[in-house]
Amino acid sequence: MLHTTFRTGSFRRRLALPFVVLAWLGVAAAGVFAQGGELDVAREIQASVRALRATQDPVSGAYGGGVAGTAWALRAFAECPDRYRPGDGPWVRRAVDHLVAKQASDGAIAEPTASGEARAAQSRLAAAALTVMADASVQKPLAKLLEHLGKDGLQGPGWDADSEPATPADASKLATELVAKRGADKLFDGPRGKVIETANAIVTLSACERVLAKSRTKPEPKPAASLPPFAPADRAAALAAIDSGSKFLAAAGPDGKFGAPGAPDAGISAMCVAALLVAPEPRDAKVQAAIDGGLKWLVTLQKPDGSIHDGKLANYVTSAAIMALARSHKPEFQPVIAKARAFLQTLQIDEGEGYSEGDRYYGGIGYGSTERPDLSNLQMALEALHDSGLDAEDPTFQKALRFLQRCQNRSETNDVKIVDGTLTIVAGDDGGSGYAPGDSKAGFVELADGRKIPRSYGSMTYALLKCMVFAGVPKDDPRLKAAFDWCQKNYTLDVNPGFVAGPDPTVAYQGLFYYFHTLARALSAMGVDSIVDGTGKTRNWRAELCGRLVSLQSKIDKSWLNQNSPRWYEGNPLLATSYALLALDAALPKAN
Repeated sequence: MLHTTFRTGSFRRRLALPFVVLAWLGVAAAGVFAQGGELDVAREIQASVRALRATQDPVSGAYGGGVAGTAWALRAFAECPDRYRPGDGPWVRRAVDHLVAKQASDGAIAEPTASGEARAAQSRLAAAALTVMADASVQKPLAKLLEHLGKDGLQGPGWDADSEPATPADASKLATELVAKRGADKLFDGPRGKVIETANAIVTLSACERVLAKSRTKPEPKPAASLPPFAPADRAAALAAIDSGSKFLAAAGPDGKFGAPGAPDAGISAMCVAALLVAPEPRDAKVQAAIDGGLKWLVTLQKPDGSIHDGKLANYVTSAAIMALARSHKPEFQPVIAKARAFLQTLQIDEGEGYSEGDRYYGGIGYGSTERPDLSNLQMALEALHDSGLDAEDPTFQKALRFLQRCQNRSETNDVKIVDGTLTIVAGDDGGSGYAPGDSKAGFVELADGRKIPRSYGSMTYALLKCMVFAGVPKDDPRLKAAFDWCQKNYTLDVNPGFVAGPDPTVAYQGLFYYFHTLARALSAMGVDSIVDGTGKTRNWRAELCGRLVSLQSKIDKSWLNQNSPRWYEGNPLLATSYALLALDAALPKAN
């Protein structure tokens, strides 16, 4: 019989992420500790999953040298909160292939040297791993393996039952104790070796996380207020809003460092500095001082690998820093930008990590905390690469097109089909985009036959459109035309379109300022000054967007804030104001 023990390694306590004074945020800083200051178990799991992935044999695809370690690793990948499957990349698929390649003529899956009880134990492990993978590609070898186990009178697949902690308090205590024993390399050690011990710990931590997740109560939805009426704004009104908004930002970070007092955040600072740079010269002295101080600080944060960050979100922060440095147009920053650009290019999922064009996530870039890239991270990186001067023909942009196609609901060029148990996800045909291949933050559209399509929504469809332009896709290309058509048909400045109203009336306001910024950047990059909306009316999007942003600016301190939804940190006036200023700059009506 198989036995599960609780083993773990070193615990490094992280501080909550203080993007800005909590009174401004209106919500607790999130991402490192969950509610009540408890350990963020999901993030700790992600760290060990990434470390376990790095132990894979690059030649055989095995973990831990053979069947047992590979089977345990696959279980950990499948049962962790991100529920990885073979379609997530070669690091999972090749491990599955390694097990299948070990299948003997009688159906057993074990090392050639194994016999007796060892051979039976390895076969049971392999059966359990292939079962939990729930992938169509393994059904035939799995059936043959199960038949072999049945003939020998052995119990079929299934790990020995692991009891979940009885209460959230038990789960929190167990997870904290477990992580405290983890090594600095994020792996766990013990008598069975690092791979099996780490996989076993990930399974245990995942059980803890499930218990904790069930205990977390979601706040009751708050009522949402419709945005105020607005009129199109001219260039003078937009510039006045930029002037007053930039003064608000400069006052919040006079030295160019933005965040909670004594704890500046590099990501927020980079966004704020980039936003301050939209203020026309000659600038207010305090605005210029904040710009100069912020740029100087960002440069000091560059690491030997070229990244620019303060220990968090290397892709996002490096991308934001490049955009700020590039906007300054100062020649002395070119070497810094070039080095940071090279770092971003190394983050792309491609052949360097064993991926091929046929892999679902090929060409993407992600946070780094999970093994799934997404369009939000990719668009941030591609915008930074574009601003850095990287040519549209560069392989980074061209590889990214493969990922972009798999985000777009256009079945002619999107080959994504995800089958996980009874769930099947396929591409739609409205031309818009979700968050990642086979995924959408706006949910799914269910077809009559039960298949699901990731729902297209505004901010990601404009991100898709912008990235295609940066990659040199011409306006008459069917992919770009389909995305642009979706944007025109769903044009609105009242919500982030695509989110379906449900029990939470604020859902359509999530990411509103991110949406405004992405819309402005995409349409500006396309070089269009007007669009035709879903009713057939021609709209001057520049004047209208500026008018909408002017209507939302605080009459008191001249900041912007997403009053309906603080999600994605838009309850932070520093970030919301940065988005607003950058959007105003991209949408600025042309001078007469």
